[in-house]
Amino acid sequence: MQNSYSAQHIQVLTGLEPVRKRPGMYIGTTGPDGLHHLVYEVVDNSIDEALAGYCNVISVTIEQGNIIKVADNGRGIPVDEHPTEKVSALEVVMTKLHAGGKFDNKSYKVSGGLHGVGVSVVNALSEWCTVHVHRDGSVYKQEYQRGIPKGPVTTVGTTEKRGSITRFLPDRKIFDAIDFSFDVLSNRLRELAFLNKGIKIIITDERLTKVKRHEFKFEGGVKSFIQYLNKNKTSLHKEPIHFEGESGDALLEIAIEYNEGYTENIFTFANNINTRNGGTHLAGFRSALTRTLNDFLKKSKHAKKMEENLSGDDVREGLTAVISIKIPNPQFEGQTKAKLGNSEVKGQVESFTNERLTTYFEENPAVIDKILEKTVVAAKARAAARKARELTRRKSFLESSGLPGKLADCSEKDPAKCEVYIVEGDSAGGSAKQGRDRQFQAILPLWGKMLNVEKTRLDKVLANDKLQPIITTLGAGVGTGFDITKLRYHKVIIMADADVDGSHIRTLLLTFFFRYMPELIEQEHVFIAMPPLYKIVNGKAVFYAYNDGEKDTIIREIGKDNQKVSVQRYKGLGEMNPDQLWETTMNPEKRSIMQVKLEDMVEANDIFTTLMGEQVEPRRKFIEDNALSVSNLDV
Repeated sequence: MQNSYSAQHIQVLTGLEPVRKRPGMYIGTTGPDGLHHLVYEVVDNSIDEALAGYCNVISVTIEQGNIIKVADNGRGIPVDEHPTEKVSALEVVMTKLHAGGKFDNKSYKVSGGLHGVGVSVVNALSEWCTVHVHRDGSVYKQEYQRGIPKGPVTTVGTTEKRGSITRFLPDRKIFDAIDFSFDVLSNRLRELAFLNKGIKIIITDERLTKVKRHEFKFEGGVKSFIQYLNKNKTSLHKEPIHFEGESGDALLEIAIEYNEGYTENIFTFANNINTRNGGTHLAGFRSALTRTLNDFLKKSKHAKKMEENLSGDDVREGLTAVISIKIPNPQFEGQTKAKLGNSEVKGQVESFTNERLTTYFEENPAVIDKILEKTVVAAKARAAARKARELTRRKSFLESSGLPGKLADCSEKDPAKCEVYIVEGDSAGGSAKQGRDRQFQAILPLWGKMLNVEKTRLDKVLANDKLQPIITTLGAGVGTGFDITKLRYHKVIIMADADVDGSHIRTLLLTFFFRYMPELIEQEHVFIAMPPLYKIVNGKAVFYAYNDGEKDTIIREIGKDNQKVSVQRYKGLGEMNPDQLWETTMNPEKRSIMQVKLEDMVEANDIFTTLMGEQVEPRRKFIEDNALSVSNLDV
């Protein structure tokens, strides 16, 4: 055993070595989120140019081989010699951590990439990277290999254009997989276009035979964002409530709109960064909204209907809001910037929101009357929901008497090792119970159609006899009381028939999870079982096919003219005996299950509203637009 420990054991990482050694410290993860974060870091530099007033067109291209190209028409990264580093400023920006024009508040008053590690981290984590700068009539170029320059900055031509073009290929030695999602990137770029009115942002995917392209440009800012979010909802007032201005050193833009639905959708941004986990700006907004509506309630005809103040949940029912704040020195939690931490921001947003909302409601009494009417009804429903919640509140793991009678639980107590199958129908549930591995697999059979939660509020959800067993089984609560740390099973697997009814059941369940247990999907605990569509028998040999292509391949391999071949098309899970269900759909070593991921919150919200909401016309259009794409659906 070696006990020596001296100066020679102290390793010094220079340049971009720390990034390649510990990439998670800089981009959060080497999975899909970290991969896409590379693109955001480069785009953020272009957005900073736009915020400074020098750029109005940004384009992102996913080229063949998952190469990314980001181009803008900003000033172009400076290329003259840096006074202290004695190399081109372009090389400094691309190869030095904590280097950039965002620290003195002179080049950029506000910026998203204030940590100064953005584009250099992208360079460090790329197999190769090339930058072209169009500036002062010339085109400059520098190439890098895993963050190291292949040579100095060179002049490669003349130009009348200006701006920067960055191309890079993420390093396969760093990332789990190199596969960019067009939808994920589109979501972020759409947000940026809403948050920066008048800027055109283009995304193109060249990997497919038919090139995909989106162009985003919104003159209305966050007001346009609200209208987009609520386009398939019935609003309580004609126009979104919208205001922008300054509070201290903060620039704020806020838009809100109430609809007849029951879910809350609030999106918060700080310097264009989507702060998914909220922060002090969200806390300030919520506090101001609750206080302002309670002040107006006391002076209204609705006051006599209430025995207590409105709660935060009451005032946010059916609310869609976008809060965008731009401040000189944002403090984010972690490099991926999911939460804003500036303590002074809460007061700035709170006073600003309270003042502007008060003025607006005083000038628009009909609007505040409709909002108060909705919030009072929400408050009464909250009281009913509180009673219902007490009935469904999960007991401790040891108090199994609190679990639904139809649940066949597993013996394993570690949630990370447990999975629960939510199975359509008692018949299939019976087969699943017999076929499962009792050590780690639990079975919860469902029967009949459950409630469409898109069209109702929480008190009805909690009182529903089809949803109660699911809430109790999962054990983590529901709605604002949902606590992911109490989840009893880390795999929640929906197993339904491959027909119209099965598809409806899956959609109803996913709607319920998305609206009342969103963290379940966000943290990737939800899966869909993929039972086989065909059983193919050739003498004593049995084969299973999960789609028409597999069926055709199997038949071709065993011989079309073989008279002993029989093909059975499964109509439902109930047609399988326990052994077959285990072998095809439940055995972790052989089964096919599809993980449900939430890549685009805005689009997901829109799809659920379209498919499950009150308005018929958007649903009809969706069906007409997508009907020809449907496959493997029984009629």
